[in-house]
Amino acid sequence: MAAGIIIRAVAPLLKSKLTDPAIVCVDVAGRFAISLISGHYGGANYLAKLIAEGIGAVAVITTASEAVGKKSVEETAEKLHCRILNPEVLKELNSLIINDGKIALILVGRAKAFPSTIYGCKLLTAENLDKALNMLESFDGGIFIIKSADENGALETVKQLSKPIALFSPKRIAVGIGARKSVNGKDVYEAVIRALSAVDVPLFSVDVMATVDVKKDSPGILSAADELGLPLRFISVEELRSFSHKDLSPDSKLVEEKIGVGGVCERAALMAIGGKGRLILKKMKVKGVTVAVAEAE
Repeated sequence: MAAGIIIRAVAPLLKSKLTDPAIVCVDVAGRFAISLISGHYGGANYLAKLIAEGIGAVAVITTASEAVGKKSVEETAEKLHCRILNPEVLKELNSLIINDGKIALILVGRAKAFPSTIYGCKLLTAENLDKALNMLESFDGGIFIIKSADENGALETVKQLSKPIALFSPKRIAVGIGARKSVNGKDVYEAVIRALSAVDVPLFSVDVMATVDVKKDSPGILSAADELGLPLRFISVEELRSFSHKDLSPDSKLVEEKIGVGGVCERAALMAIGGKGRLILKKMKVKGVTVAVAEAE
């Protein structure tokens, strides 16, 4: 239908760019898929491209950052699997990005290995919030990725500053592993890296690796967790068997016969994030290792 019809229909229902759903308009001839509402945060830009590809239409994206080939703060948050704690700074920060302002992307208080650049942005690291703020002297604004325990203090601090700083809180992410007890550590390592690559999750965003407790003496799994720099959680067969979730794949009779539960990696990943969340990667098999990735709400 016409874009005007949709605009008139949904206008009274719109509340906020952070809560409004993605709305895409497709004209009656199927020529265009137009991202209308929540292009960044709601995912309408992505949805428009997906629809256009599926029906042979042209995706129409009008958000400013896309128009000039830049990545918005909301897109960066989505890519990094983070929540934005202070969305009131988005307008000012995105304006800086569009106008070639210098924005620092800083990982605060995390010791895990991290890449020097990610999604085209230079990634810096700081031991604490004070050191991160000192690093902003040569920048026009910043994006800080912080631990949840530091959220409240950081929010109060950045409110007092003249430079816009978006605070990102990473969602808890877990990798679930299923493998034979004698599995090679190199195979487990490669399976995890391939799984994370498949869903575009950087290793430094992962909080924990989990598997069934009958594998607690597996040298391969232990060495892979150590090399990946991830804590390893072991979950009992009874806990895994009693766990249910809408995202779980059908049980494997073979696995159930061997260890007493119809699947390990998906259950382990979901339980390691607290049980509430979703699988962003269902069971994936690599060289005899099964891997799943779960993200908390």
